[in-house]
Amino acid sequence: MTQRKRPNRRETNKNPGKTAPSGNRGPRGPKKPHGPGQSPFIYGLHAVEAALQNPARTLHRLLATRNAWNEIESRLTAPARIEPEIVASEEISRALPPGAVHQGVALHLAPLPEPDLEDTTVNARRLLVLDQVTDPHNVGAILRSAAVFGAEAVVMTERNSPPLTGVLAKAASGAVEHVKVVKIGNLARALQELKNMGFLIAGLDGEADQTLGEIDVTRPVALVLGAEGAGLRRLTRETCDVLVKLPASGPMRSLNVSNAAAVALYELARPR
Repeated sequence: MTQRKRPNRRETNKNPGKTAPSGNRGPRGPKKPHGPGQSPFIYGLHAVEAALQNPARTLHRLLATRNAWNEIESRLTAPARIEPEIVASEEISRALPPGAVHQGVALHLAPLPEPDLEDTTVNARRLLVLDQVTDPHNVGAILRSAAVFGAEAVVMTERNSPPLTGVLAKAASGAVEHVKVVKIGNLARALQELKNMGFLIAGLDGEADQTLGEIDVTRPVALVLGAEGAGLRRLTRETCDVLVKLPASGPMRSLNVSNAAAVALYELARPR
């Protein structure tokens, strides 16, 4: 049966794109996050610029140094929907996890609405499915590659996946605003649903007998990638229609999962 969309309890504003009133937040604004990657902020020039230009975003608070804001404002295609608070770089650092490379700008905002699997896959040709890839740097880089090579969505589990803020949004360099991210509860069930929708489920596995270039790319393809080290879980492997590998001629046979995603998407996109 088709998985139904569940309400997004994290949404705080039913009018996406409308800037929330500032109110009295006190001198420091939102509380500091409690752990790495858990900040309700996104930060970094490209990530913040893309979010500001996404009308689906509900914006709460924008902190920026004067230089960073001048750079972002010069690239905006329309006036910003929120007024920046011009502050020192140190004040931005205090609002973020230790070591966050914010480049002088941080944006506090509501999560994007979570899309439904069935609605997302209408007319889709290329999907990426992540089997417990938990590193936010890797997931962010995968989203960026998906945006470059035209994958319509990235599917990942609700558990064992990083939040779409902080480190991940910075690594994605704005791709969070362009590539749909579908969160699902059960990966094997979601893969079966994709099969029923006509997708070829291809699991990327370095020990596979055939290469990615050998599969039928005239039909929609959902490419499944596992976590680094662990790879695809047993049930995930068994649910795939086919296991494939990337062609390799050097002394090493494996890539970082985000690099593997980029090469695989390029392989799927190239003319045959």
